[in-house]
This record gives sequence, C-alpha cells and structure tokens, in this order.
Amino acid sequence: MLMMAALAFALGGLVLDPRTITGMPAWMKPAKFAISIAIFTLTMAWIFTYLPSWTKTRWIAGRGTAVILVVEVLIIYVQAWRGTTSHFNVSTPLDAVLFNVMGSAIGIQTLLTVAAAVAVWRQPFADRALGWALRLGLSISIAGASTGGFMVMPTSAQIAEARITHHMPVTGAHTVGAPDGGPGLTGVGWSREHGDLRVPHFLGLHAVQFLPLVVLAAARRGWSEDRRVRLVFATASSYFALFGILLWQALRAQSLVRPDALASAAFSLWAVSTLIALWRIEES
Repeated sequence: MLMMAALAFALGGLVLDPRTITGMPAWMKPAKFAISIAIFTLTMAWIFTYLPSWTKTRWIAGRGTAVILVVEVLIIYVQAWRGTTSHFNVSTPLDAVLFNVMGSAIGIQTLLTVAAAVAVWRQPFADRALGWALRLGLSISIAGASTGGFMVMPTSAQIAEARITHHMPVTGAHTVGAPDGGPGLTGVGWSREHGDLRVPHFLGLHAVQFLPLVVLAAARRGWSEDRRVRLVFATASSYFALFGILLWQALRAQSLVRPDALASAAFSLWAVSTLIALWRIEES
C-alpha cells in the first residue's frame, strides 16, 4: 500500500517535472522501483502463508524487508527530488552516504530473502508442483538480485579517470561498455547500443512470480501433479538458462537488441531446447 502511494507520487512527478536524469525522466526510476517493490512484497507475503510454522523467520524476514525497502525507496525519491542519481553516485559526501546506505541495506535484505528461501526449501507442500515452483523461483530470484554486485564494481574508465583526477564521482554502472545515460529502450531505459546488466537483473528477480503462475495455469488446464512437477523443472531450467545467456551477453558489452552471431546462436539453441522440452511434456 505504501508503494502504491509512492507510485502515485512518482506518476505526478512524471507529469509535472520536466527534468531528466541520465537521459530518462527524473521520476521514471522511482516509479519503476515502487512497482517492483509492490510486486515483490506482495509475493513474499503470499509465500509466507505457506510457512505457518516458521513464525520467527516470517517475522524477521517480513519486518526487515519492509523497513529496508521503505528506506531504499525514500533515498531514491530524495535523490530524484534533488535532481541527481541515487545509484553509483558518490560525488559528494551526502551522495556517498546515501548510496552506501542503499548498498548495505540491500545486502541485508538479500540475506533475509535467503533465510525465507531456506524455510521454503525445508517446508513440505501439499501441492508438490507449487512447492518446487516457489523453491526454484525464489532461488533464481536471489541469483538475479545478486547481479547487482556486478553493477557496483567501478568500470575501467572510472578507475582510469580516478588515477588522473584522484576523484571518483561515480562508482559502477548499469551499462557495460559505455557510461550510463545513452540511448535506451522505451519505458525501461535498457541500453540499445551496449550491454546492460539490468536485463538479466530484471528477468532473474521475477522468476518467483513467473514459475508459480505457470503452475497455476497448468492446474487450471487440469494437468496432473506429476506432469506439473515436470513442467516446473523444465520451465525453471529454461528460465535460468535464459538468465545466464542474458548475463553473459550483458557482460560482453552487447545490447539485448543487437546480438552478434554467437549470442543469436545461444538464443536459438535455448528457444529450440525449451520448445522441445515443453512439447514432450504436453504430449506425455
């Protein structure tokens, strides 16, 4: 509910505030984070309903996640209000403190999600397919969140500049192969010309929503539990493979929309393998 209120505020900013930050409307990032966090927290609250005996884990992970993500969003909104970037910005003492608080907070929140994932892996489920969807989906989501570690590492260009100027105003980037702020895909801002770590980050984060939805859709079609379990493993394997390909492509400084021959071959192999696996389950 807090994130919905924050989203409304950001949407107002998109309409009323003409400023841009790294080539995007100043309030686009706050809006995206409000939506993403609303989806994530609602998902975790739903997952907690399957962990009735894990009272302490639910209390610590739930309250801790809520507090940390509210702090995260507040910093993002403050920086948007100031007309500057929230991530990778260490140009002033205040910016450096805010960025370090965000980084430390997200590190703790990831550990809280790992604790919840341990509980999910240990919890027996009446619906085995849904249980596996939650276990594998949450594990892939943690891997997706962990790609943020690649983003905060200083780039070679930033290190070279710091050696000359003895000052590093920006440490890390979403974009690989160029500074942040170049031409981006409409709505998301992912680089159209270079690698962008936000692509695998986004895909990985949302595995915990995608896999359960696949299971629920199969249940509506009347699939047996054993068949739905096979579907979960096939879908999770395909999802994780695609996540790996996108991460590999981004680290090669290659845009999602401009794959070279090697990346195109990897995507083709992934697509064919996925279709064959799903066809075999459909026919079984």
